Amino acid sequence: MESIIIAVIIVSVIGIIAAVGLTVASKLFAVPVDEKAEKIRECLPGANCGACGFSGCDGYAAALSKGDTTDTALCAPGGNETAKAIGEVTGLAAGDVKPMAAVVLCQGHNINAVTKLEYQGVKSCRMATQIFGGPKECIYGCLGFGDCVAACDFNAISICDGIARINPFECKACKKCVRTCPKGLIELMPLEETRAAVLCKNHDKGAVTRKECKAGCIGCMKCVKVCEAGAVTIDRFCAKVDYTKCTGCGKCHAECPVGAIDVISLGVKA
Repeated sequence: MESIIIAVIIVSVIGIIAAVGLTVASKLFAVPVDEKAEKIRECLPGANCGACGFSGCDGYAAALSKGDTTDTALCAPGGNETAKAIGEVTGLAAGDVKPMAAVVLCQGHNINAVTKLEYQGVKSCRMATQIFGGPKECIYGCLGFGDCVAACDFNAISICDGIARINPFECKACKKCVRTCPKGLIELMPLEETRAAVLCKNHDKGAVTRKECKAGCIGCMKCVKVCEAGAVTIDRFCAKVDYTKCTGCGKCHAECPVGAIDVISLGVKA
């Protein structure tokens, strides 16, 4: 009986010592709570997309709290409402979040694009790209296996006729799809402004591109010559539009012989 009592006492003493030790350690190694950062964090939508340039919502909140940034308009998913809420917490001016939406710069759907092989592997654009650039002749085009669909937290992307398409009114400009696309085909465009966009990223010479896709840019320079704003340039046989210079006049669209350029307003083809 005495041995049992002694064992109980020993275990109890060890438990008390351990409890005291843990209590002391919790005080000594406690991480100070940044109450201001927590209040800012409550203003953020929790997308943790990194579009702000920081490591998610916690990183952005901490940066604002510490003064590492004073820009309250970096949260694209939250928009102006979030910027205003952050301003109220921090005392900083509420910045203006410019509405943006992602656009897939490719028209290589099942009718336009030529197929070179039958892919039977994992339904992933990143995986399929490893096999000769993918099943389509154009190694620059959308493969339509939906890596961007899986990455989107807002159900803004769907696969239509073999390529990805984005609903601009559901898109929050979080850039997850931009970072996910192995072909680099997705870019952000301003929502409230009409702009021309080259829906192609093919950098092969024109003669080769014609054999790969009916809607591929052939680098003919006609769009460059007709653009009065100097917004269109040719980069490795493919046209490119500077959205900051583009006036949305539509002349490049009208001049393009293959229909590779379109005028986009609110993310919807004009």
